[in-house]
Amino acid sequence: MTPLPPAPHLPGRNPRPDPAIFADALTGLEALSPEALAVSPAFQGGLSAFRAGYYWEAHEFWEGIWSALPQASAERELMRGLIQLANAGLKRRMGREAAAARILPLAEAALREGFRRGGESVMGLDRRQVAGLEARIQAESAL
Repeated sequence: MTPLPPAPHLPGRNPRPDPAIFADALTGLEALSPEALAVSPAFQGGLSAFRAGYYWEAHEFWEGIWSALPQASAERELMRGLIQLANAGLKRRMGREAAAARILPLAEAALREGFRRGGESVMGLDRRQVAGLEARIQAESAL
């Protein structure tokens, strides 16, 4: 598992983490199948970062996954939703509630579309697990 920085990155408030912490997890993603991407260090690192409240870092991990997935796939839609969810959490934590309120419906729509296309489980996540991630963002407050 990729170690996270001592504190979550908040743009404009603390230094950006060293990109080297993401490098190993993000190498070679474009050669992996969606099934392999779902268990990759980048995907799992993003989940761990998100669950720990490291939203900017989760986005960094997941962006590489998103770009490696096939266009118009259930997996890509789910990743788009997760990335937007992380962005909404970051905005909410930064006290930018209007931005979070604008992004959350986009995240929810992409997540719904991912499950519509992919069924009950996409990238190893089911609707209940994703609802738990969404609930975390709903409960997030500014620092």
